Amino acid sequence: MKFIGLTGSIATGKSTVAKMFKDLGFYVIDADEIAHSVYKKGERAYFEIIKAFGENILGENGEIDRKKLGKLVLNDKEKLSLLEKIVHPAVEQKRLEILEKIKKENPHAFVIYDVPLLFEKNLKSMFDCVILVYVPQEVQIKRLMERDRISKDEALKKLSLQLPIDEKRKLADIVIDNSKTLAETQKQVESIAEKIKNGELC
Repeated sequence: MKFIGLTGSIATGKSTVAKMFKDLGFYVIDADEIAHSVYKKGERAYFEIIKAFGENILGENGEIDRKKLGKLVLNDKEKLSLLEKIVHPAVEQKRLEILEKIKKENPHAFVIYDVPLLFEKNLKSMFDCVILVYVPQEVQIKRLMERDRISKDEALKKLSLQLPIDEKRKLADIVIDNSKTLAETQKQVESIAEKIKNGELC
């Protein structure tokens, strides 16, 4: 089995590229989806979060209100650290369970793990190789302003929370340039997918 990291930065089009790989027969695991699932009612992390932060973080339906929780931890490093200590092991446990299931189903699977903060969290060593979805920073800013309908200053503020895209470019094994047309991105993905399947990459 090949285990491949896929990352990018905000507004680089990582989800689009992940879907392209999925359509080409790759298994895709989404780190954000796993993270959301561990907050759900009945999950072990759900009870641990309530124990740590109180029932005020619950919505009317009894689910954890991520916005309320977000406000609590936003400017409090200790609380954020406590939340991460609960959530990260739970996410890791689910990731391993999903991988095990895929391995049983297809021992020669090509698995892509879509992780937004792969480099920020120093996860590179987990993977056979890492693919970066890249667009130049000025394209990133423009797309983010259009997508979220925000000012340039707000876009820059959001970007400052992540490692600069050009730094990530230096750290990645494979770079997909997603700054032009979708057809050109598709062509790059198909070429990389074929090389991975043939053992030429990763």
